[in-house]
Amino acid sequence: MFQGETAISIDDKGRLAIPTAFRDLVAGACNNRLVLTYNPYEPGCLWLYPESEWQKVRDQVIALPSAKKVYRSLQLKLVGAATFLEPDSSARILLPSSHRHAAGLEKRAVLVGMGVKLELWSEQAHLAQIRQSIVEDDVTDAMLDLRL
Repeated sequence: MFQGETAISIDDKGRLAIPTAFRDLVAGACNNRLVLTYNPYEPGCLWLYPESEWQKVRDQVIALPSAKKVYRSLQLKLVGAATFLEPDSSARILLPSSHRHAAGLEKRAVLVGMGVKLELWSEQAHLAQIRQSIVEDDVTDAMLDLRL
């Protein structure tokens, strides 16, 4: 399980080093094979899945009937944009420029562990998300049962 957040740098070539805290998890969870794709719900964020977790997500998304426009959009953003990445000997991964530009990723970013996947946020988008408060009208019945 991935959890926690780490501020990271992206070099001029579009590479980022996987933080030490996540390296062993990445190696163990997927033999260093990751899949990068867009976050279809929030701008400024990319998703990084271990290959085995990605296959489950991919199969679910592809099984949706493409007759619905929203399903085609989800398929395009997740499956159509998915790319395999393997860390080099320095534990760096190269982010495709198309993904970096679409998410607004520049020199500084934040890598967040979200259970079975990692989220790579532009620094500005992450800060905007963190600064948003959950207000009473947003609270669902499921959230009321949480003991936070």
